Amino acid sequence: MRAPLAVLLLALAAAQVSAKANNYAEREEVQNFIRELAVRHSFTEQELRHLFSRVRRAEPVLEAIKPQPPKARSWEEYRANFLNEKRIAAGAEFWKKHRRALERAEQRYGVPAEYIVAIIGIETFYGRNTGRWRVVDALTTLAFDYPPRAPYFRSELEQYLLLAREQGKDAFALRGSYAGAIGIPQFMPGSTRRYAVDFDNNGAIDLRRSPVDAIGSVGNFLKEHGWLPGGEVLREARVGGDAWRALADGSVDPKHAAADLRAAGVEFEGMPEGVRAVLLELETPDKPSEYRIGLHNFWVLTRYNRSAFYASAVHDLAQAVKNTR
Repeated sequence: MRAPLAVLLLALAAAQVSAKANNYAEREEVQNFIRELAVRHSFTEQELRHLFSRVRRAEPVLEAIKPQPPKARSWEEYRANFLNEKRIAAGAEFWKKHRRALERAEQRYGVPAEYIVAIIGIETFYGRNTGRWRVVDALTTLAFDYPPRAPYFRSELEQYLLLAREQGKDAFALRGSYAGAIGIPQFMPGSTRRYAVDFDNNGAIDLRRSPVDAIGSVGNFLKEHGWLPGGEVLREARVGGDAWRALADGSVDPKHAAADLRAAGVEFEGMPEGVRAVLLELETPDKPSEYRIGLHNFWVLTRYNRSAFYASAVHDLAQAVKNTR
């Protein structure tokens, strides 16, 4: 039985609408974005329209970035993802292989080698897992089809197009994470332009293939965010009573004086006068929480990833790798 003509016409119209929606160059908001880039950075509108006509919407990227269903967070489970024999051993081997670059980075930026190694280990398993998505597809999809964070990803898309132009690279050649993070240290395009360095001195910055550039870039990132050479990251703590609960509010900002922490029932060994810290409660369901005091350099680690779990895992992996060498 033949479908009525009206039904066929509706299906055809729907297909045309869908095709247009998936052709970013034909979308009004993308055209406005193109005009803005042409004005701000002297891009050629025609070239950008051609570029966006070739971009493909990445549905799996939208699935990956969706907030996960709420569940109890587990510090023990999170930590175990990174603190295991395989990753620690690989970190020690990475350190051995790139010892000179790490020593140079520590001298230049004041960041201990173990923290640089740990960040690279957590981000990409020392360069083994750098992402498979075309960066331009991922960023465009998130910039125009993920409203909760569209302004952020439009900014990063702008930074990416500038980066590709500056480096003379094909915008479609670079692959990264589903969020558009690039290379061994997983820098977003804006961070790549601001903090990446040519640490192997070969005349080019390559975060994808040069572990030495990655080492220097991580060191520079932490230094530029205020790393204090010789400063501590974490101290173990114990709590008593209930007054401490008001201080463990989920913030990562070191805003409490030692006297205030102790007055709230937090016990810890030593802290230099005038230094401020944050109380961390690292929770695991059905088990006692772990408590730590985070100092200024802990806060600096959270500039890489705004998570107390992340920065704590970086610290623990750093110490484990250092002790294994």
